[in-house]
Amino acid sequence: MAKNALLIENPDLGKLFLRLSVGGLMLFHGIHKLANGLGFIRKTLVDAGLPEALSYGVPLGEVVAPLMIVLGVFARPAAIVEAFLMVMAVYLVHTEDLFTLTQHGGYALELQALYFFGSIAIVFLGSGRYSLSGGKGTLD
Repeated sequence: MAKNALLIENPDLGKLFLRLSVGGLMLFHGIHKLANGLGFIRKTLVDAGLPEALSYGVPLGEVVAPLMIVLGVFARPAAIVEAFLMVMAVYLVHTEDLFTLTQHGGYALELQALYFFGSIAIVFLGSGRYSLSGGKGTLD
C-alpha cells in the first residue's frame, strides 16, 4: 500500500472529525442554555401540552450527550439522544420550516438536519480508535 493511501484512508480519523463537529458544536447550544436558562424551552413544551419537567432533558441532550460523543464514551447511545433532541426541536419549534428553503436557496433546517444525520452516522459508525473507549465495544 502506498504511503499516501495511509493518510487518506483513515476511517478512525474521519470518525473523530465527525464526533468533534457533531458533539462539539452542539455543546455550544447546551452551554448557552445553561448560562441563559431554560425559560424558552419550558414555555415551548407547555404550549405543546407537554410537561415542563421535560426541559431538564435538554442539558442532557445538549451538554452531557455531546461530551460523551466528543470523548467517544458511549457515543452511540449519546448520538441517539442527540438525534432525538433534533427531532423534538423540529417538531416543537421548526415544523413550519420543514419543507422550506431560505432566500438563498438553502434548506431552512440545514443545521438541524446536519446534527440529526451526523448523529445517526455516529450511531452506525461508532466512535473509532481515537476515543477514550478506543473504539471497542458495541456502545462506543
